[in-house]
Order: sequence, then structure tokens, then C-alpha cells
Amino acid sequence: MKPQLLKVSTTPVNSFSARQDNVPYINNRWHYHNEVELIHFKKGNGTQFIGDSIKRFRSGDLILIGANLPHYWRFDDIYFDENVDTAADVRVIHFNENFWGDTFLNLPENTQMKLTLEKARRGIQIGGQIRHDIGDLLEQLLKAEGTKKIILLMEALTAIGNCSQNKLLSSMGFRHNFEETENDRIHAIYEFSLANFKRKIQTEEVAEIAHVSINYFCRYFKSRTRKTYSQFINEIRIGHACKLLIENKINVKQICYESGFYNFASFHKYFKSITGKSPMNYQREFHQERKESSSLMI
Repeated sequence: MKPQLLKVSTTPVNSFSARQDNVPYINNRWHYHNEVELIHFKKGNGTQFIGDSIKRFRSGDLILIGANLPHYWRFDDIYFDENVDTAADVRVIHFNENFWGDTFLNLPENTQMKLTLEKARRGIQIGGQIRHDIGDLLEQLLKAEGTKKIILLMEALTAIGNCSQNKLLSSMGFRHNFEETENDRIHAIYEFSLANFKRKIQTEEVAEIAHVSINYFCRYFKSRTRKTYSQFINEIRIGHACKLLIENKINVKQICYESGFYNFASFHKYFKSITGKSPMNYQREFHQERKESSSLMI
């Protein structure tokens, strides 16, 4: 499936794009572009698809996406509800790897930055306190003019390269086939799955969405995503469970059923295999991390 090619606009007075988004539907589909993307979700929660990786994103997250790596930010439904006062607030930077010249990244002083951009071809989730520091840099970058904009971008990329808590997202073997013409098929499958993951989905249902036979669908989906549809839908369910654990409004057994699982033992097994933690440890570590982060910001 060929994702939608996004044209990123620049102006005669800007060599790269920097913007603030306050609506959840900007580029809210499976797409790619020639530019590297650095995105900071100051406010906003949802599900992210990057290459063959599926994760929740939440307020405070910072992600670096390499050139031509397909991705999709699907904000939670609450952001589309006109009756609820919930707004997104996102900073997005787009730049070509060589906008500063063909030799710049080959300078010995820029070895770390060049390596960071190479790693970004799999997508980088930036962790730790550095997210807030880089968020502040992007805030300044939106208002800066002239050479200062380039300096701030370099500072952000340098900070990312020096961070020891980064995580690569898409698998090393992920390759996207850009020659196919089925522009909307994977996007339709993703949308259907996000709308229906809380119930049992029959293979024939999703095969019909993809407009292929049941037998062909399983091979098709795995060849495009490097995982079975069952693995894919369970990752979405566990992502939703993570959201509910963070909100801490219902108990773990309720979260199990609310996330589309019908067996608590299966829920626990899949949760640990996908996150590396038990549901309770995940919840405990998240709130401890948030508490420590808040104390550092005071």
C-alpha cells in the first residue's frame, strides 16, 4: 500500500517549515514526505502508527521521523467532539536532511547529528526530561527569525543525539513498497480497527474493508505490516489499556474488558509481551515518572 505523499510547503524566506497545530485532523492519515519531521505533542493523546510500530502518544511526547517513513497520528475521538472543550497543541518541524548544504552533515563535528538522522529513518521516541527541554527549544523556534532558527534546530537535534533514553520505533526490516497504487487500503483498515477493536472482529469483516478475499487478506496484511492482523489488533487494544491505566478511573479487570479482551489471563500475557511490564507495574511506573518529571520542572 502506497501511503499518501504529503507536500510540505516552505517560503522564500524560510529553508524549513515550523508550525503550531491546534486541530487534530491536520495530516490525520497514513502519509509520508521527503522531509524529516520533529513533532512535539504539547497537548494531545492518541494512537501513532510509524512504519510497523503501533503505540499510544500522549501530551509531552517528542518524536523524530526520518524522510519517507510512513506515519499516522490518530487523535482520540474526544478531540473531534464539538461538545467537549479538549484541544490539541502540537509543534511540528519539517526539514530536508541537506537543507544546510550537501557537505554540512559530513563535517567531523556533525557526526552525532548525522547518526541521529540515520536512526530517525526508523523513527525515534525521545524519552526523559530532555523532552521538556527540546519542547522549550521548539517554542523558541516558532518565534525566532533568521539564523537563530537554524541554531535552535541544531540544538534540538544535538540534544536528541545525546539522549540515552531514546527508543527506535519501526523494525529494522521495515520497508515500504512505493510502487503500488492502493493509496487508501491500509488507512481504511486502520480506521476500521480503531473504531471496532473493543469487540471481536471477524476476518471476513476486515477483508471486506480491504476489498480482498479472506485467504488473501492474511498474506496481504502481514506482507505490508510485518505482523499478523491478530498481533496488530492486540497492540491497539493494549495501547488503549495503557491509556486507561494512566487515567486510573477503573480497575484493571474492567480495563481488560473495556480494551476488547474477554480473558484476564490473555490480557495480562499480551500486555506484558508488548510493554515488557505487568499492567500494575506499568501504571505505577508511569505515575512515578510523571511525579519525578513534575518535581524537576518546579
